[in-house]
Parts: sequence; structure tokens; C-alpha cells
Amino acid sequence: MNIVMPKMGESINEGTIIKWHKKVGDAVKLDEIIFEISTDKVDTEIPSPVAGTLKEIKFNEGDTVEVGTVVAVVDSNGETISEEKVNIDEKVNTRAEQESESTADEFEKISPEAHETEEGLIEISMPKMGESVMEGTIIKWYKKVGDKVGKDETLFEISTDKVDTEVPSPVEGTVAEILIGEQETVEVGTVVAKISSGNGKAVSQKPKEKALTQKEVKEVSEPDSMHDNFSRTSSEESHIKQGKGSSFYSPLVLNIAQKENVSFDELKTITGTGLEGRVTKKDIFSYVENRKPGRTTPQKSVAGFKKETPSAAPAPSFAPSTSRTQSSEGVQKIPMDNIRQKIMEHMVLSRDTSVHVTSMIEIDMTRIHNFIHQNKEEYLQNEGVKLTYMAFIAQACVKAIKEYPLINSTLEENTILQKSFVNLGIAVAIQPTGLIVPNIKGSDQLNLIGLAKAINDLAQRSRNKKLTPDDISGGTFTITNYGVFGTIFGTPIINQPEVAILGVGAVIKRPVVVEIDGSDSIAIRPVMSLTLSHDHRLIDGMLGGLFLNHLKETLENFDPKNI
Repeated sequence: MNIVMPKMGESINEGTIIKWHKKVGDAVKLDEIIFEISTDKVDTEIPSPVAGTLKEIKFNEGDTVEVGTVVAVVDSNGETISEEKVNIDEKVNTRAEQESESTADEFEKISPEAHETEEGLIEISMPKMGESVMEGTIIKWYKKVGDKVGKDETLFEISTDKVDTEVPSPVEGTVAEILIGEQETVEVGTVVAKISSGNGKAVSQKPKEKALTQKEVKEVSEPDSMHDNFSRTSSEESHIKQGKGSSFYSPLVLNIAQKENVSFDELKTITGTGLEGRVTKKDIFSYVENRKPGRTTPQKSVAGFKKETPSAAPAPSFAPSTSRTQSSEGVQKIPMDNIRQKIMEHMVLSRDTSVHVTSMIEIDMTRIHNFIHQNKEEYLQNEGVKLTYMAFIAQACVKAIKEYPLINSTLEENTILQKSFVNLGIAVAIQPTGLIVPNIKGSDQLNLIGLAKAINDLAQRSRNKKLTPDDISGGTFTITNYGVFGTIFGTPIINQPEVAILGVGAVIKRPVVVEIDGSDSIAIRPVMSLTLSHDHRLIDGMLGGLFLNHLKETLENFDPKNI
């Protein structure tokens, strides 16, 4: 199969091959990086659209070739792949030109895997949203059973710990079956729906009952009755109803039940909120939380562990009642959405992983403040970009990282992985869900205007749900700008697996001591506080201080001639 130079944006017509990750004769896996290219907008890695053997490399490293030119040939071992699949893979794995809205629309589409069944139905699987993402939560179905769906029309929306995105249908047809309901979390590759493309027959929307294997439900030590209960076949359990729901339990729910010592009899009492009343991950976690000591709990011994019996003694008069419900006066219970839960988990993980130390430095932003004030209209008209402090801070960060590259590292047990490239993460506030951190790939290759455009592009696409998995993966250093809300000082939490994060405070006018003609004077200056939270396992106070001082010198000595 011919591998061509991909199109990286409407205004980009050529690319330079900067590195081959494979050589002639090497085996290549599907989606494995095969080569790396550079354009005047972005550097990116290009994955192989097929699995096979690299038979020919037509251009060497350093060669610049036009878009669409064949650069290599991969023998796919007799397997064929449609041009349509190649185009979809390129959309998933290449990065759009940052200033092009139309290109961003192309890259937002993620194509799930599709396989035809014996009945002529097309199985739609949970797509893979990045190397580290192993599961996704369906947050909305745009179609129901019996609905017509066009090719590339949005079928459902998913949420992962990285990004929310809409998933298009890879085929045209009729929705025949929906297997996974809204708010249910399943592993990548799990079949979530079936589509009839003309030959297949639509079926009921209710998920099929199925027997569970030992891989789906891990064995417990003693007794065996719990394992037997969870392994009952669909025919044996088809009459059971838990609460008001169905009798189907996903492998994920069963695994959680086993880990939390929830018996099968208990599981049947939980009222499900998923499709057809199915018990979801959220339902079982809520049940487990409510049965903690001090709350009503079925007394049952499972897998050799005896649950504690809540004390029968009456609660003190000052203790709150455990029977208060969602309608209790003055108390509103608001369930967390998926993104908020993922943020919570990520922050706790970072707290428990990195040894956080925070340092602060004050910056006199007079030169940059005056430059923005004097030139913002000119750059808006000529370059189409709004100048803000963030672009200058981002550029200063890149320069400081080049001077102190250990800041741009990750830790892998006892090994330091120091990156030679800079993928700058920019935290973006999204209402009402919280934060997301897309990153600017190849930030060290962009000038001030390029960084300003990239920051604006990421912010817009973050708020419009047009980010791709590539946008939110592979970051090496993060900047969070809480100053935009007027906050002067903060202590940000490190974005794992990075080792440092820069917090940007508001620029405020303050009286400061300045030296004028050899004597001290009081002057009013725009001042900004920068805080660096760093992982003390790798970044000591000395390196953190040197990094902040480099930022200070760069920003305070800004020279418009070097823009």
C-alpha cells in the first residue's frame, strides 16, 4: 500500500520528512508511528494506516515533498484497506493547521471500528481515543433503534478522562440495536451498537442477556457461591429484576460488585438508571457509598469478608439524620458529571504521586503592557490575532525550558525521560464542567504570533468540543492562567505525568520601588505573580528558582525588535 504525504491544512501544500521511525524490512503495526514530518505550522508524527512490512522508502530525512506524494510503500500481507479508512486514520492521527476552522472540523471526527456480523449487521465499537485511554463513557445517544443514520452523521457522544467528543457513524443504514446505554462506561473495542446497512434486520433495543466467562468475573477465594451467582446464564436469570431495572449486568458492573463485596442478591436490589433500567457504574458506586458504616447496609458475608454491623446505639441528638433524602430542606444533592469525576480522580492522583513544592516570583510587566496597549489594534487587523499576556508568557516558558530542560521531563519509576521537544499545555476553563488542558505541539518551533494564534485556537475549540485526542495528549509542561478571573496568587497542582506547572496571576498596578538615576523611587507599575509548582522528587528548589528567574529576566527585558 502506498503511504502519501498527508495534508496538514488548507494552506499547507508540502511537508519535510524529519525522521523515519522505521527502516525498509521492518514490521509495522496498524497506527504505529512510521515517520515524522514538519511544516511551517506544525511538526507531527504520522501513523501507518495498515499493518504489514515496510517495503520501500522513497524520500530521505530532510527531503521536502508535496502533499499527496507517495513517500513509502507498505506490504499489507495481502490485506486491503479502503481509501476511506486511510482518510479517517489521517484525520485521527494528524494535527490540524491551528488557524483554520475548517481543518479543525475535519479532525474532530473519530471513527469507531466497524465489523459485519453473520446476520449482516455492522457492529460499532467504542473507539480508541489515545494510547493511554482504555475506556469511555457514553454520555448521549443521538439516534435510537429504528432511526436512519447517514455516513459520518453523529451517532453518539463519549467522554473519557482526556476529552469529550462526538462519534460519527462509519456507515449509512438503520440503527438495529443499542447495547450500551447512556452514562455507562465500557472498555475500548466493546461493541456498543449495531447498524443495518440494508441486509441486516433491526432488533430490540434491550441488550442481549449473555453468560459470563471467568475472565469477565474474577474468581474469589471463598465461598464459591458468589462466583456461581455471577456466572449464571441469561436463561436462568432472565426473569430477575433488580429494583425497577433489567437483569443484565455489564462486566464492568460485575467487577466493581466483586471488588466492593456486593453480593448478587444485593445487586438485584439496586435500581438502575441506565438504558432499560440497567445498573451503571455510577449506580453501584452510589450504592456502595450509601452502605458505608453509619448507613443502612444489608448484613451479608461475601468472599470471606464480614461486613461491619452499624452500632445499634441511638445516635446523639446533635448527629444529622442518615435518612435525609434528596428532597431534604436546604440540601441539594448534585451528581457529578463524568468530566468532574475525572478531574477529581486526576487531581487526587497527582497529589498522591508528586511531592509538590511551590515557588513564587513577581514580574514587572511594564514593557509588555505598553507594547500590547500600543500595538494590539495593528496586530488584530494585520495578523488576525488578539495580543494577550499569555502569548508572551508562553514564549518565555519555551526559552526557559530550553535553558533548563529538566523541567520538561517525566518520571518513569527510577528513570528520567527528558524531552527534546516542547508541547506546551494551556489550561482552559470550560463551564460548567471544569478544566481541560489541550497542548500546543512543537511550541518551541513557533514565534510569538504563532503561539498567540495557537492559544486562541485551542481555547475556542475546547469550549466548542472540537478538540481531538492528539490535542490533549503528549503534553510536557503546563501553564494555568487563574489570573484571568482576577486571582493574584495560587498553588496549582501538577498535570501528571509532568513534573512542573506554571500558575499565572492577574496583572495589577501596584506601587513598587524602582531605581531611577541611581536612587530609589516609588512608581506605579503593572505587576504579575508567577508561581511554579514542581515535583521535588526531581526538581529541587534551586532549579525551580533558576527557572523562575529566567522567566523574570525574559519578560521584564522584552525587546519588540525580537518579536
